[in-house]
Amino acid sequence: MGGKKKKSLTAMEKAQRRAEEKRRRREARLRESQAKGLAGVLMPDIKDQKVLDEIKKMNVLTPYSVASRFNIRISVAKDMLEKLHQRGVVTFISGSRNLKIYKPS
Repeated sequence: MGGKKKKSLTAMEKAQRRAEEKRRRREARLRESQAKGLAGVLMPDIKDQKVLDEIKKMNVLTPYSVASRFNIRISVAKDMLEKLHQRGVVTFISGSRNLKIYKPS
């Protein structure tokens, strides 16, 4: 049967270069994700006039658009839209179990 064939010098160099390049890309991705930062867990104050003005500027409100605008998690944005709907600031337009669409009142 025999053992594994020994690689040539050029094949070993190529493998080493590929591994080094892969490590560099992984580190670059890690630095980029750390620079972005994590989305906030705390809901912005829905009584704050600046927050209300931002919401009124938007034509359509979805959890993703609110989460992007205020840099919060989508679950927090869903809760925020529900509370704004209860207060009468936004109007429910349409939606399913997965996505709810609102508009400013």
